Amino acid sequence: MADRRGLLIILSSPSGAGKSTLAKRLRAWDPDIRFSVSATTRAPRPGETDGVEYFFHSRAEFDGMIADGALLEHAEVFGNLYGSPKGPVLAALDAGQDVLFDIDWQGGQQIRNSLRAEDVVSIFVLPPSIAELEKRLTGRGQDSPEIIAGRMTRSRDEISHWAEYDYVLVNHDIDTAEAELRAIVTAERLKRSRQPGLMDRVRALNTEFEERT
Repeated sequence: MADRRGLLIILSSPSGAGKSTLAKRLRAWDPDIRFSVSATTRAPRPGETDGVEYFFHSRAEFDGMIADGALLEHAEVFGNLYGSPKGPVLAALDAGQDVLFDIDWQGGQQIRNSLRAEDVVSIFVLPPSIAELEKRLTGRGQDSPEIIAGRMTRSRDEISHWAEYDYVLVNHDIDTAEAELRAIVTAERLKRSRQPGLMDRVRALNTEFEERT
């Protein structure tokens, strides 16, 4: 039996608020945290490798995965489909490993409503201001002005779902936000309900008391 049940760590935010950076930092802090590599129908960007950043599929292949129930969640974003393959996630959980999801509110909502809802810890990342959010998107230099405008429009809808999450971080400073994220994960791991062997440990302590009398 694993020392504890694994966590499904959901990290969501509007594009540019910092969730992907925080996800990378969290895994650098604890390399044992598994990252759920999403499947997508969008084309690979330069430098992306199938199975590393994403599993790249055709629309027909993705529809087949949905029909087969092979995805834990899926959603359409900017005309492309994204989803989380179910098998690797459930295997990691059952082995007591934490699994990290860098997904939007739609995916987060589906996972929170799944059969493994009791293992979910959901965290939403807010930008300090909308002006700062636009500055970060522009500063990345990855997208055209039209795409940035679309992301800014979508961000209002994304932010409207903040109250559905267990925790909310305001990313004024990435180092502070990382420290807060670590604290959340540490506290959630220590919850009594996530430690299946705790009762046996307490019984062993009581046995030691009895043996001393």
